[in-house]
Amino acid sequence: MTRNRTFGWLGLYAIFFVIVLYGPVLLLPLFSFNDSIYIVFPLKDFTTRWYGEMAANPALLAALQTSVKLGLTVAVISTIFGLLAARAVTRYSLRGRRSVIGLIMLPLVVPSLTLGIALLVTLRMGIGIQLSLWTIGAGHVLICLPFSMMVLVARLEGFDRSLEEASLDLGESGWSTFWRVTFPLALPGIVSSFLLSFTVSLDEFVIAFFLGGDDATLPLFIWSQLRFPAKLPGVLALGSCILAFSFVMVIVADVVRRRGLPTNKSSGA
Repeated sequence: MTRNRTFGWLGLYAIFFVIVLYGPVLLLPLFSFNDSIYIVFPLKDFTTRWYGEMAANPALLAALQTSVKLGLTVAVISTIFGLLAARAVTRYSLRGRRSVIGLIMLPLVVPSLTLGIALLVTLRMGIGIQLSLWTIGAGHVLICLPFSMMVLVARLEGFDRSLEEASLDLGESGWSTFWRVTFPLALPGIVSSFLLSFTVSLDEFVIAFFLGGDDATLPLFIWSQLRFPAKLPGVLALGSCILAFSFVMVIVADVVRRRGLPTNKSSGA
């Protein structure tokens, strides 16, 4: 009886937590269909014209194209580095392994504001590099690498290492074993890492704000439009599209990551 009551309270807490966390986010698509420039209840009328205005905005499309190109580049670089790092920590006995992992994961716990200022001071004042999409990309790789490595470490630890040992025993080199055995088995994790890194880069604002040059990314464009009340509905429509895209990408990344992993189900006697 006490156990059922505990699960009941935990269920209520979980529901409350989900409402508080995602309730405000769900208001975004709701007001994007409101036929008014003001975000107030009650809703005036249902309309889709804000989505039409969004699609006809050349500045918005240019910012979207910039963010997509940047996100794809960052995703490729982060996944490559993440795969190399994950293979190193899962296949070799490294001295200071925990320290190396902690250093790579550090951007996850450092506040984005602090990280952005530090990168700005280092790149602009310390090295003298002109701010551009390249500096934004470098910052995005720094924050995407931990996500990529976590996904790939979980994947590389999820299959039998004896497959690699068998390949080496049959005369294959380490490089051939990687491409013929390790890479195909790790491919779902690689795809998941790519999608997750792309989503993080596409949505990131603080690093782009500090390290951006003349080319505005999509989050920076959205921020610049918030000063104009008449353009707010179009921003809400754009935000709704980004929200839906990010949700789908995260779900797809998790599904792909889980594909092919061993299960706890026994085959039966």
